[in-house]
Amino acid sequence: MFVKSHGLNIRQSDARKQRGFSMLEIVVVLLIALVVMGFAIPQIITSLGNYRLHSAVSTATWAIQSTRYQALMEGYPFEVTFNASTNSYQILSAPTAGAPTSFSNVGASVPLSGTAMSVNQTTTFAFTPMGFVTATPANGLTNFVVTAWGNTATIVVSNYGNITVTYGNGVSH
Repeated sequence: MFVKSHGLNIRQSDARKQRGFSMLEIVVVLLIALVVMGFAIPQIITSLGNYRLHSAVSTATWAIQSTRYQALMEGYPFEVTFNASTNSYQILSAPTAGAPTSFSNVGASVPLSGTAMSVNQTTTFAFTPMGFVTATPANGLTNFVVTAWGNTATIVVSNYGNITVTYGNGVSH
């Protein structure tokens, strides 16, 4: 049997094939897509958390390194304070000769990250013009912990400004 369609003679079985997908085919494709998304979404969330943690750690290590560099280049003491209550840092300087304990703010306080994260304790790193570093509170290792989205990183600063970052999985950078 032939069916006339748009001026062409087409068999009825061919005309039936041209109608589109069956409901069963569409449902199967949607189920497969949902299963794939079910596996992908947790991986994406984990990756975003790691990215946000690395971003906060990069900001903190940059603040430490640039403050040390300023102390070396300017020839007078600088401090950087990481505030646990505001999750921000503030750079301070003591440019007055003979008064190295009188620090004043250099710019405004800067947030460590634009997303939810925390610092375990308020920590101040003081840098001398000779490159030596001291920390308050003096916990022996001059370190602090950054936590973002359930991931942690421990930032350790040596007495001479070398920075080591250890992530919660034990990987050091």
